[in-house]
Amino acid sequence: MTSDKLQINQVSTSAQSNPPTFQPSSLPTPYPLATWRLLITPPCDGATNMAIDEAILHALAEGQGTPTLRFFQWEPPCLSLGYNQHWQEVDEVACRRLGYTWTRRPTGGKAILHTDEVTYSLIIPQDDPRIQGGIVESYRILSFGLLRGLEKLGIQAVQAGKEEVTASTRVAPGGPVCFDTPSRYEITWQGKKLIGSAQLRRRKIVLQHGTLPLYGDLNRILAALNFSTEERARQAELLPQRAITLEQVLGQKLCYHQVVAALAEGFAEELNLNLQPQPLSELEQTLANKLRAEQYAHDSWNKRV
Repeated sequence: MTSDKLQINQVSTSAQSNPPTFQPSSLPTPYPLATWRLLITPPCDGATNMAIDEAILHALAEGQGTPTLRFFQWEPPCLSLGYNQHWQEVDEVACRRLGYTWTRRPTGGKAILHTDEVTYSLIIPQDDPRIQGGIVESYRILSFGLLRGLEKLGIQAVQAGKEEVTASTRVAPGGPVCFDTPSRYEITWQGKKLIGSAQLRRRKIVLQHGTLPLYGDLNRILAALNFSTEERARQAELLPQRAITLEQVLGQKLCYHQVVAALAEGFAEELNLNLQPQPLSELEQTLANKLRAEQYAHDSWNKRV
């Protein structure tokens, strides 16, 4: 797992020296113009990344934060489990051998190996007009921002519909891996899952985060999980049929910052946002340090189920 201590000192400094702002579209929109923070953090370990997301949520709930669109990376590679996933599914010996850490997310879903990807998070008040209508409807609306961003990269992806989700689970029930089955309104390309997302609602704040694999072998996650020989072989055959990377879609690799810029622009245009780069506040850094030490890097959280 992760080390016991890591101080977050201005971890919010953008990985770009002069991060751009992103403006809303000039086209008609059903949403009022809003200004949100754009936060592009440098690579952090898994416990730190999850602590930062939750720290932003608590600061916003206390009236001392701002709605945030965050993009981040993971270093070293990290296996994250869903909120209610059994920790015994993690092969801790294999993770140590491979140089992976692992942590538990505050959101639901199944296991993800975070490496060679773009991860986004949205932390916004539950009463924001963009996410009215319940959890499923908010997934649908926020997915339009992701779709708009992918369009800017030349990708015509779609939201997974009820029929697609049902058919996928009927053909072969999913295992412990997030990307082996799309949930409704997650992003797919030609029937394969491209972006997986999960959502948490707490203290009247919504936290949604998700993962877009850029390149690499999606089957790498299988080495970090406990499987029987037969189940590992089944998953190795199944996962490439159900999930895909951005490189596989485009036939070429794109750099991290190019993809981040496209997704940020997509959210700004689709949701009528003025995205302004801002760092974490001192309060958020303090909260994140506390959450990392007491929760996300601690067995009482990671091995609670």
